[in-house]
Amino acid sequence: MKRSEINGIIDYTIAAARKFQFPLPPFAFYCTEEWEQLGHDQQEIIDNMLGWDITDFGCGNFSEIGLTIFTFRNGNFQQKEKYSKPYCEKLLFVRDGQILPFHFHWYKMEDIINRGGGILEVTLYNADEKEEFAASDVVVSMDGRQVIVPAGGRVILHPGESITLKPHQYHQWQGVPGSGDIALFEVSTTNDDRVDNRFHSVGARLPEIEEDVPAKYLLFKDYERYVKD
Repeated sequence: MKRSEINGIIDYTIAAARKFQFPLPPFAFYCTEEWEQLGHDQQEIIDNMLGWDITDFGCGNFSEIGLTIFTFRNGNFQQKEKYSKPYCEKLLFVRDGQILPFHFHWYKMEDIINRGGGILEVTLYNADEKEEFAASDVVVSMDGRQVIVPAGGRVILHPGESITLKPHQYHQWQGVPGSGDIALFEVSTTNDDRVDNRFHSVGARLPEIEEDVPAKYLLFKDYERYVKD
């Protein structure tokens, strides 16, 4: 992905968050100079991968296949004594018609909540022993109601509705075309996107970035380049 595209995506999402009335914390707006001067009292942001995360999953077509993420809070797999939070909260911003490819998590359990905007369609499979699509029914909780979904079946999340996804449950979603952008929130157990995603058939989770313009904002994968020890 080009840095100019990433800058534009974050600008778009900041404007949308204001429209949806979801205020973002101060570090969402830090420029590179502020990251370079970050104090040790904000080390939690770095260690726990808080902030922006943009991906096109290696497909090269973000508007069709992609996701914009802002992580508000998170625990830490490797430093549990220092960071004892067992939970994570994210904004998952889905453009109209945008697809998140099939994947599951080995460890994370997550609630996906449609907080406003368009309609989300989620397709589900269990993973079998070879981490392929199983033929078995998928059992999920949707707003406190147990729902049994046949393999490859779909559920719909209107604004205000949610689904709980357990480890080893493959899920793909798409913003229903024409229904508008969607502000999803994720509430989950501690998350590390570098090691806890099993994608079925797409490329890298974290993008390679072409630095065609200076970074206006940083992704969490940029921190090691800009933030001093």
